[in-house]
Amino acid sequence: VEWFLEMNAMFELPWSPRYSQTGEGMSADDQSSMGYWALAATIAFTVVVFSFEGNLDARQKDAYLQTNFPKQLEQTVSKIDEERATAKKEAKKDEDATKPLLPQMQSKFQNAQSYGLDKINFGMISSAFETVQAVLMLIYGFLPYVWDLSVRMGSEYFGWTETDNEIKISLIFLLLTTLLGTVTSLPFELYSTFQIEKKHGFNKMTLGLFFTDKLKSTVLTFLIGGPFVSLLLYIIKIGGPYFYIYVWVFMFVFSVFMMTLVPVFIMPLFNKYEPLEEGDLKRRIYALADQLKYPLTNLFVMDGSKRSSHSNAFMFGFGKNKRIVLFDTLLTQVHHDEILAILGHELGHWKLGHTLSNFVITQLYFGAAFYFFSLCYTSAELFAAFGFNDASRPAPTIIALLLFFQTLWAPVDKMLSFLLTLFSRYNEFGADRFSHGLGYSSQLQSGLVKIHLENLGAMCPDPWYSMYHYSHPPLVERLSAMMAMDEEKKQA
Repeated sequence: VEWFLEMNAMFELPWSPRYSQTGEGMSADDQSSMGYWALAATIAFTVVVFSFEGNLDARQKDAYLQTNFPKQLEQTVSKIDEERATAKKEAKKDEDATKPLLPQMQSKFQNAQSYGLDKINFGMISSAFETVQAVLMLIYGFLPYVWDLSVRMGSEYFGWTETDNEIKISLIFLLLTTLLGTVTSLPFELYSTFQIEKKHGFNKMTLGLFFTDKLKSTVLTFLIGGPFVSLLLYIIKIGGPYFYIYVWVFMFVFSVFMMTLVPVFIMPLFNKYEPLEEGDLKRRIYALADQLKYPLTNLFVMDGSKRSSHSNAFMFGFGKNKRIVLFDTLLTQVHHDEILAILGHELGHWKLGHTLSNFVITQLYFGAAFYFFSLCYTSAELFAAFGFNDASRPAPTIIALLLFFQTLWAPVDKMLSFLLTLFSRYNEFGADRFSHGLGYSSQLQSGLVKIHLENLGAMCPDPWYSMYHYSHPPLVERLSAMMAMDEEKKQA
């Protein structure tokens, strides 16, 4: 009976964290409807999202347990092999360039399934840990506890006060939470890198390189994140009722700054970037850039193999100073024609305005988020529901931001994230269409298959899982779309 009464009292609204600034919870009479539901609704939303995404993970896990090679993929890749065999006879291409792809995919199917199964199992465990951790932090009042600890540390070691030195104390708060997050995530990162990735032949990192990267990342987080957060909080505090406009401008400037800083100064701290050697490939890439009026100024090869055998290619730069980077692994996995086709796809994103539209959407997202934040910035009831219930101590700005994005904005963020995933998939089809229009259809198809093979990509993804998580359409959908374009072209 006592246990039942305790459990009933535990779930009686309004919920309050175990730790609060006053040491007391708030009664229903003291709270607004927002404060009344805030903590319980946040925990409920966290659990609902975990359950929904866990169900999708379970569906994908079932897909990875399939032992039969997917029929649609078999039919699609066999058509590619037929086209390649015909091209080989007509153009007398070398044997290696037109080696049948279907037998290679079939031989690696079980390896891809095993790799995917290991990743999904690990992801489900990691997600469960993160959800339990998040809920416990809410229940036990992690945020008010760490904030009060930061206030005491600032007072004891530096003579700072919460009233006069809120931004400096906020940096202590971020230091403590960042260090805790680093420690709790470290075992998962180590297991993912040195167990799963190594088991399936991808990881090339040593422990020394891993921890060197981790140290560099942490230092950069503090060197860049500290000034960024300080300026952000300062603008919010002095900006008045329309601070969100000034914050929006600041976020735009900071985004442009980081887009310039990261590839030029930060990425070289982790990898070497060397000019692509002179030869046919370099000449053809520059010719393609000239054809599309893409102002390519530098073409680099990155030593991606230093850390992983996964492959990639990307572009960056502003105005008339554009650069293309190829992973060294990509150069060994596909042929020159296929690299041109892949770059045709990437340049398609630029030519079709996808890069610019993504940047604009990001800025609109920041503007909308901070506008709605301004509407509840002074909501004492909301912050009191999470343990910041000392009326003589207004909730710190950093806490207001964290709680806003964790509570009111979280459902909006999930929905927007899903819509952006759908938008990304649409753009990928568009970029494939662009490369097809350049005459690279067969080369892009074979190149995508080879990259999929080398990366042990999912060959039979669950449709609901892929729709929710994949920013790129599944391989068979992209191949089928390009084949349909091929048929249209033949009939035209």
